[in-house]
Amino acid sequence: MRAGTKILTPAEILGFVVLALLIFAVFPIALDIFRLNLVGKYLTYAFVAIGLVLCWGAGGILSLGQGVFFGLGGYCMAMFLKLEASTPEATAIQSTPGIPDFMDWNQLTALPIWWEPFNSFAFTLFAVVAVPTAFAFLIGLAMFKRRVGGVYFAIITQAFAAILTILIIGRQGYTGGVNGITDLRTLLGWDIRTDDAKYVLYFVNGVLLFVCLFAAMAIKKSKLGRLLIALRDQEDRVRFSGYDVANFKIFVFCVGAAMAAVGGAMFTLQVGFMSPSFVGIVPSIEMVIFCAVGGRHSILGAVYGALLVNWAKTTFSEAFPELWLFAMGALFISVVLLFPNGLAGLYATYVAPNVDTLINRLRPNSRAGTPKDIVAQGSPAE
Repeated sequence: MRAGTKILTPAEILGFVVLALLIFAVFPIALDIFRLNLVGKYLTYAFVAIGLVLCWGAGGILSLGQGVFFGLGGYCMAMFLKLEASTPEATAIQSTPGIPDFMDWNQLTALPIWWEPFNSFAFTLFAVVAVPTAFAFLIGLAMFKRRVGGVYFAIITQAFAAILTILIIGRQGYTGGVNGITDLRTLLGWDIRTDDAKYVLYFVNGVLLFVCLFAAMAIKKSKLGRLLIALRDQEDRVRFSGYDVANFKIFVFCVGAAMAAVGGAMFTLQVGFMSPSFVGIVPSIEMVIFCAVGGRHSILGAVYGALLVNWAKTTFSEAFPELWLFAMGALFISVVLLFPNGLAGLYATYVAPNVDTLINRLRPNSRAGTPKDIVAQGSPAE
């Protein structure tokens, strides 16, 4: 391994610092609570984009079904919140008090047994990560052990997203159907609809995002990260070297699913509902676009990509209600044609060299990461 790849380069450190300042200082000061809550929503998508950098950028595993894991995490959290809002006192006007309203509308007379564990907040936190990860493990085990990859794997994950969407909509009495699980009010008695609660949830979201960022960075810079890049570029050579390629793919796919699930749970808390519109094919493809715009080889770039694309989506839809889809399409096409490495590629080309040069001048006896090192991360040379 090239010396110095285990530690953050000055340019990477600068990227983390700028992102931290934006999330924890600039946005809370400059934006009102409505816009800040929108930024918090954008950041929940960044969890998915970070996982995609590991799966797609490092491991070469393009998943078009990350919305499945995002939705599963969100639904697990929504189930707990809905049960807390469905006390016998709050639902006294229903035919069957004590169950969620959509169940009562669909003539259910008792809470389904698989809903019962979600009365526990501890179990819910466990399920938010465990359920999507277990589902990803089963998919990975079935696919990767049979050496299914490339475009075939992408299509299969897309099919899973469509299947889960149809299942959620079709089982309206158990899932809320097309409307999803709505009217979520409190978390352990704490009203999550107030402005103060939205501020707190925004900062919790930011902290969890940085936990995922550092975890992803640790994986990418470890031996495992180098093996992922190797199997992405020369899978057969890695297999012939004695490594079980399938196990590495399953692991990173599960990590990406867990990160997406955490984002889904935070989305439910910040937005106050979860519906199948965030689970299907379209949102899953949008999540891939976040990663591509930011740079699929850059963990930090994925976060900036999620922020930029969602900000542009909101801005265009407000300014040009009838044309915003065309504007978004033009943005994506321009990025793909002009900046194939995304925002991270622009940063590595134009900003990182100046940062490293400045650091080298200030600290002539230290060996800072070079621009070549930064660009080489995620390249076949690594």
